[in-house]
Amino acid sequence: MSTAATTTSDVQTVFVPSPETLGAVLAPGARPPRPSAWSASVTFGWRAMLKIKHVPEQLFDVTAFPIIMTLMFTYLFGGAIAGSTDAYLQFFLPGIMVTSVVMITMYTGIGLNTDIEKGVFDRFRTLPVWRPSALVGMIFGDVLRYILAALVILGVGLILGFRPDGGVMGVVAGIGLLVVFSFAFSWVWTMFGLILRSEKSVMGVSMLVLFPLTFLSNVFVEPSTMPGWLQAFVKVNPITHLVDAIRSVMAGSPDASSIMWTLMWSAGFVVVFGFLTMYRYNRR
Repeated sequence: MSTAATTTSDVQTVFVPSPETLGAVLAPGARPPRPSAWSASVTFGWRAMLKIKHVPEQLFDVTAFPIIMTLMFTYLFGGAIAGSTDAYLQFFLPGIMVTSVVMITMYTGIGLNTDIEKGVFDRFRTLPVWRPSALVGMIFGDVLRYILAALVILGVGLILGFRPDGGVMGVVAGIGLLVVFSFAFSWVWTMFGLILRSEKSVMGVSMLVLFPLTFLSNVFVEPSTMPGWLQAFVKVNPITHLVDAIRSVMAGSPDASSIMWTLMWSAGFVVVFGFLTMYRYNRR
């Protein structure tokens, strides 16, 4: 039962819970269950998507930027390299899709660094949830950006004349490989987001790494036209393996070696940089 106290001058009634009622409210059985790792990660992923909803300008880099890149390089290099833009587009579009989406992965580290500077992650670390869920969920949210960017480039390519011989299944498989690799590669930037002091530093380091990886590859031209010393780097470049894998599945003739290398690179990025990220995150 609850007791009540009423003042003489007011008609307000203040209810004081009895010890029995208070005990029932605070009983251990009444507490909500601890969320699973998957549930917590998905919740943080939804938070990342809500940020896009409230600041839609964030989608500029996954809509306008890929369109500009596709149009510019197709009509800038197409005639000079392949003799016609249509012929070059068949070779170039999977590569520019990879370049655009991989470039976007750096925003994972930038967003993480911004949240850290604002103190948001200090609050996340006090929550009774799986510790990596905030980081994993943030990358889950970014997966939507990767898919959207890939679809935008594919749509522009189809309008310009790109025709994948692998059909719908080949396109889905290609985008799937791209998303898997990008998810894994994002862990590189989460580590830098934790180590570096400002978002500008994260962006600077990201560009320093991404430009050689994407441009010193087979995205724009065949490696056979390059000097021997450069071919040696291009052949071991993970972006080269990813582009070869996506080109092969979209063309309807999957290259098992390139696909295997892409998956191995992806697993390596998650294992190495995921471990380094969590090591650093737990010691901040």
